[in-house]
Amino acid sequence: MTTAGRFIRRVAMVGLPALLGVAAIWAAGGLRQLPAPTETTRQPTPVRVITLTPVDLVPRVSGYGTVAPVREWRAVARVEGEVTHIAQPLAPGDLVAAGSVLFRIDDSDLKLDLAGVDAQLAASELKDETLRASLALARSDLDLMNEDLNRQEQLATQGVVTQAALEATRRQQLTARSKVTELDSALKLNAAEREVLTTQRASLERAIGFAEIRAPYDLRVTELSADLGQYVSRGQTLLAAEGTEAVDIAAQFAIGRIGPLLRQAGGGTTVQDLTAKVRLPAADHDVVWPATVVRMGDAIDAATQSAPVIVRVDDPQGQSVAGQRPPLRRNMFVAVELSAPQRQALVVPLEAVRDGSALVVSAEGMLEKRAVETGFVLDDIAVVSKGLAPGDKLVVTDPTIAVPGMAAKPVEDTVRKAEIAAAALGRAPDQAAGATPKPGSGAGGGTGAGKAKEAGQ
Repeated sequence: MTTAGRFIRRVAMVGLPALLGVAAIWAAGGLRQLPAPTETTRQPTPVRVITLTPVDLVPRVSGYGTVAPVREWRAVARVEGEVTHIAQPLAPGDLVAAGSVLFRIDDSDLKLDLAGVDAQLAASELKDETLRASLALARSDLDLMNEDLNRQEQLATQGVVTQAALEATRRQQLTARSKVTELDSALKLNAAEREVLTTQRASLERAIGFAEIRAPYDLRVTELSADLGQYVSRGQTLLAAEGTEAVDIAAQFAIGRIGPLLRQAGGGTTVQDLTAKVRLPAADHDVVWPATVVRMGDAIDAATQSAPVIVRVDDPQGQSVAGQRPPLRRNMFVAVELSAPQRQALVVPLEAVRDGSALVVSAEGMLEKRAVETGFVLDDIAVVSKGLAPGDKLVVTDPTIAVPGMAAKPVEDTVRKAEIAAAALGRAPDQAAGATPKPGSGAGGGTGAGKAKEAGQ
């Protein structure tokens, strides 16, 4: 390599790193300014809402109680004797129509006594006839003696008749008068004795009537205590039964639940103004009977602090349908629902109101917290009395997703809205309104619509 070549190589080895250092310093000066940040926009979070509108509401409250018959009856023997007839069939659980002969008790002794009294009455009538005839003769004899005495007294004044003869005539007249008095008294005594016999006869006839026992009204037998051929004594219970024309249910309601219901119904409303339903849960459906509120109970249950309300169901036996609607029987445990007249109200799901507040989507699309007061709570819905108004978009999304102040995109939950409207009336939502919402139609994290209770069929 020549001298010039070696020089060029040396310059390249020294100068190239220097040039690279200068370039790095120049580039570092240009990086003193940070790059301008890129602006990003956060999308509003979808939340499920229901737009509030007044709906038809049936204020109601539910309680529970047991069935009891309105009337109970016992067949008690009022005469003694052998049971000669018993209705067939006649056993606990059997139904007996009004007027049916249940028992006949042997009344032959009573009939013999009655025949004896009749014989005495006949003898008394015959005795009366004899006494009347004797009395008529005695009165005729007395009349003659009175005439003879008058004649003797006139002759005595003329001195024709002695005093001894006059006294003898007077004694005969007294004897005749005594005879009339005696027969008249005997006739009256006989009449009194006949009244006694007549009373005895009526008593025996009444006792003979008691020998046949009939059902006073439609009955269901609950206990049978006598059988054919059995000797029964007076006062012995032969049968126990209950009337089938109506039953009462003393349903217990928590203290304080009836008052709000009456306030919802309006001033001056009493318990008797409410309508009632009795419900018996069945395997695939609820069995419902219309009922009438009869009265309030008179005692508070010490254990549950509840007050009884007595409702009545008429003709539960006649309303029964085999396999579908059983008859209401004693000790059946049933639900009773009391309802006030229908009215308009602003109704919200109970889960949307927490600790006296609720979330709404404002007109600007932001979540806003509102203080809310509820006046009446029914199952999983509540009636708003203050804090919300028609048109407000109430958030029903899970609270872990909905945070006050964040931007929100309201998505109407038509399914939940339909369920609330149905629950307010006490009915199940129809199939169209109750269809399952499509995926993505509401915000995540929600639990879906609550189950509405069926209040009637």
